[in-house]
Amino acid sequence: MIEILRTNDPVLISFVESLLKEANINHFIADSNMSVLEGSLGILGRRVMVDSNRENEVRQLLIDAGIEQELRN
Repeated sequence: MIEILRTNDPVLISFVESLLKEANINHFIADSNMSVLEGSLGILGRRVMVDSNRENEVRQLLIDAGIEQELRN
């Protein structure tokens, strides 16, 4: 799996997760429980991980959704 996006915005994570579920793309939200360690400050970004063989498809999906500025290089 590769990291496609990193953010501490829960609304953005929810939106991306919804897009990926609708497109039947397997994904994993890493670091979602880090708030326990950081004290719920929202400093550490959550990572959206996808299968590397679907990276181009996911990138295009997020570009089409208008959130290409959030993509990791």
